[in-house]
Amino acid sequence: MTTPDWKISGQYYETCNCDFICPCVPGQMQVKPTKGSCTFAMAFQIEHGQYGTVSLNGLGFAVLGLTPEEMGKGNWTIGLIVDDRASTEQRDAIKGIASGEAGGPMAALSGLVGSFAGMESAPIRINRDGKNWSVTVPDRLDMAAEGVMGLDPNATEPICLDNTGHPAASRFALARASRSHVDAMGIKWDDISGRNNGQYAPFSWQSA
Repeated sequence: MTTPDWKISGQYYETCNCDFICPCVPGQMQVKPTKGSCTFAMAFQIEHGQYGTVSLNGLGFAVLGLTPEEMGKGNWTIGLIVDDRASTEQRDAIKGIASGEAGGPMAALSGLVGSFAGMESAPIRINRDGKNWSVTVPDRLDMAAEGVMGLDPNATEPICLDNTGHPAASRFALARASRSHVDAMGIKWDDISGRNNGQYAPFSWQSA
């Protein structure tokens, strides 16, 4: 069956268990995460989206992951949470996009995934107030972070990394996570130390 053309855009939010700043991106996924392994949660709020004739406007999804060593060594475990407001067609479309099966940026990571932990439907709540944001999925995911400002007291935007090649967004703002709780599909992580990495950005993906 032919994959239809698709395009989605909106906002992306992530925390991981690496100490701020996560070394995995500047280390090109060849360096060991600061805790030895990496647990991460990436949430996406689709503001505008179309998968063939299927509208994805206003829906959200979250990708949960565990990488046991350096990310470049592979053997990742990945799970997917899809907005419970999505219809069966919308859920299948998001699964194709988030897994890379439908092409797009996530397809580049598919060779690193050793295990798909499953897909669940649940309410996804994303709140944003300037450089502060949170993502909540009841009983499964609760993360929050604040954008990190630089030395210029007159700056209005947080510090950003550019040209990263990150599949979510090649340019993203750095953030410090205030809390991260993950408990879904066998992936578990809790931290309220305030030392962990976060990042966020507008994102725009398409099939080709």
